[in-house]
Amino acid sequence: MTVERIFDELGHFKRFQACVYFAATFQAVACGIHYLASVFLVETPNFVCGPPANVTHVLFGNLSGSRVEDLLPFFKADAAGPLVARTLSGEQWELSRCRRALRMGPAMAGFAYAYDGNKSLESCHGAFAYDRSQVHESIVSAWDLVCERAWLAKLCQPTFMLGVLIGALVFGDIADRVGRVKILMLTSLCQFGLGVAVAFSANYYYFVVFRFLLAMASSGYLVVVFVYVTEFTGIKVRTWTSMHVHAAFAVGIMVVALTGYLVRVWWIYQIILSLCTSPFLLFCWKLPETPFYLMAKGRYEEAQSLLDAMARVNGLESRLKVEELLEEEEERNGGGALLREKEEQEERSPEKKLSILDLFGSWRMAARTLTVWAIWFIGSLGYYVFSLGSVNLGGNQYVNLFLVGAVELPSYLVGCFSMDRIGRKKTCAPALLLAGLACMLTIVLPSDIEALAITLSMMGKFAIAIAFGLIYLYTCELYPTIIRSLAVGSGSMMCRVGSVVAPFCMYLADVWIYLPQLIVGILAFCIGILTLMLPETLGEPLTSTLEEAEALGRSPGSKRKDGARGLEMNQRV
Repeated sequence: MTVERIFDELGHFKRFQACVYFAATFQAVACGIHYLASVFLVETPNFVCGPPANVTHVLFGNLSGSRVEDLLPFFKADAAGPLVARTLSGEQWELSRCRRALRMGPAMAGFAYAYDGNKSLESCHGAFAYDRSQVHESIVSAWDLVCERAWLAKLCQPTFMLGVLIGALVFGDIADRVGRVKILMLTSLCQFGLGVAVAFSANYYYFVVFRFLLAMASSGYLVVVFVYVTEFTGIKVRTWTSMHVHAAFAVGIMVVALTGYLVRVWWIYQIILSLCTSPFLLFCWKLPETPFYLMAKGRYEEAQSLLDAMARVNGLESRLKVEELLEEEEERNGGGALLREKEEQEERSPEKKLSILDLFGSWRMAARTLTVWAIWFIGSLGYYVFSLGSVNLGGNQYVNLFLVGAVELPSYLVGCFSMDRIGRKKTCAPALLLAGLACMLTIVLPSDIEALAITLSMMGKFAIAIAFGLIYLYTCELYPTIIRSLAVGSGSMMCRVGSVVAPFCMYLADVWIYLPQLIVGILAFCIGILTLMLPETLGEPLTSTLEEAEALGRSPGSKRKDGARGLEMNQRV
């Protein structure tokens, strides 16, 4: 593509592009923060029904105390017996998770843990006692989202991911119409404002609504920033710059683990997370629009000014002219029309409205789109099954979550190295197969070895992160400029379908403990094989038209043959 001359002349990743890149990716940390923040926001601590009056003594097996909270750290959901509490009035209550029983009859004369007399069973009536030794306050303990209200807590992450799904599609489409920078500014401001609003939610329903809107903003930023950095970097470094946006997301996960360890009150925790990337708001309005977008929309004067600024900041002489680039592009496509004729034609004819149907313009593009969507889906499903499941692996949950984020960093280095040497397709397919293998090994190997379970989980996360990381860049390279944001946005939509499904997939462990791993493993194997059918884009310039994108992966002879066939069909018509 002729516009690749921009990077050949002005540098693939010099001072101008580096400043833009690190500024844009800094805010991507906030996306990782908000996506995984719910791990500790909705954490359910140990709890039992609260006694109806003041307690003087509490028993649990051979343990005793003066308060219910003293023994809650030793009480588990699968405990063999309840806590037994004696109130100031002498009543004895057996306290379980979702019910309590009042001991009755002459056997109450003494206060002992064992009791075989009559009991009066009742519900908790909204009174619960929580273990605050690990988490002082989460939304579960603040709004009593337990027992018959536990399903509300389980809906928090799927509802957030539903917002991410909608935001990916909406903002991806809008970015192609109004520009990348306007969406980056809007979504950044919304992430900060809505993040703080979540912390001051008056009740559960406000919390869910604010988190839903926050999800749309975070998703919108993440979708557009990948397109933005891709269109600002040359082909020599595009792999590294695209993949390491994910590194910023992984840093966000580590920030969540660290903040969750240090701050155990949910609303303070939420405020701190929202403030982490607020400095971005001070300079996001200085970000320039991409040269690809400006030329695609006919804003040639702005594109020329941007090219001159890039040359000046990079310390180079500005020799590129937008008119020359466009005329060369016309000649290469066989048009041979002058630039002014092109402009006059654009003025006479209204701009074509592109939609998601343009991703299915031919059988070849339809098959490509379905395969790409499948990779997005399994990448997200596997990513969140491994991430959300990390806090249940045993050991310290904060360390586990930190490791889940940390293991992504070397995966992107390995992925970048592999993508630049053997190609996108030959990196993505083996990564999916390795993730599937990790899931299968988790099923067949002994589960009582904690270190082995953690190792296999990290191996699966390492592999799925490679596939999940490169699919953003791969999608950008498989589709032309005019529908690139739409392609990434719709792919991200499928990705968020996987994100919505992931929490429910985790709940299937109640049916069989290894059912989530079985589902992810089978899908990863099948989609890994389908990935081998996609065209390779390593070393190929970004395409600008649907015809160029469809021709990817074809031999020069077949391209000429297809062009002749298309010309013959046009003549017949």
